[in-house]
Amino acid sequence: MIVKPTQNGWEVIYHRAHALLAAQLAGQWRRKNAPPRLYETLAAISHHDDLEKEWEEDNLTEAGAPMDFMLNPEIDVEKLANLVKNAHYRGRWVTLLISKHLCRINQAKRGKSPELDKFLDEQVKNQEHWRKELGITEDEVDAAYAFMQWCDRLSLILCQQELPADERFLEISKGPDGQRYDIMQRSDSLVTVQPWPFEDEKFTVNVEACELSQVKFASPAKLIQALQEAPIKVLEWTFVAS
Repeated sequence: MIVKPTQNGWEVIYHRAHALLAAQLAGQWRRKNAPPRLYETLAAISHHDDLEKEWEEDNLTEAGAPMDFMLNPEIDVEKLANLVKNAHYRGRWVTLLISKHLCRINQAKRGKSPELDKFLDEQVKNQEHWRKELGITEDEVDAAYAFMQWCDRLSLILCQQELPADERFLEISKGPDGQRYDIMQRSDSLVTVQPWPFEDEKFTVNVEACELSQVKFASPAKLIQALQEAPIKVLEWTFVAS
């Protein structure tokens, strides 16, 4: 989960909600420049964080605070494998993109466990197998995954409140066309991206966040109860072409 401190406690955004925001952003992309198999790619984006189940896990720091995902170094290879396995219900293209995503975010951890190394090796082999079965070129796969990564990164920028002050630009990442894109929040709170990659000249996206009024929790069960009972706040961003 994505955790930000507030004056009274914490703001918590579930990973699946962040993924849904990423899919909202993907759905706004200019159609003529969209990656191949757009709707299946949208499904991969919206479900790429399905392995996170905040109501079933220990998400407390040693100090008893809700744990932001960036503070959790643990790697559960079985969870990763199950995410890929369950992606098969949606098809090989979704599975391929989710597999590539898991490889990218875990590649730097190679060598830390034989189980992880084996998992990553299997994914690389399987990705090539699925690509050939689907009759898709490597360039098409790379473009679709760059699109997925771009939407994921932009969603994280919003959820983690990383938009710079004073109308300064922040790099998102390179898109499916290899072009660098930057985001900026204007003084009127509207958000713009340069160059503008979206279909419409103005649109609004949103994500739901839990508002916790308690700073410290005695156990994971207490945190889970608080999350389930917490009031929900809707965070919105309106994008406009500059």
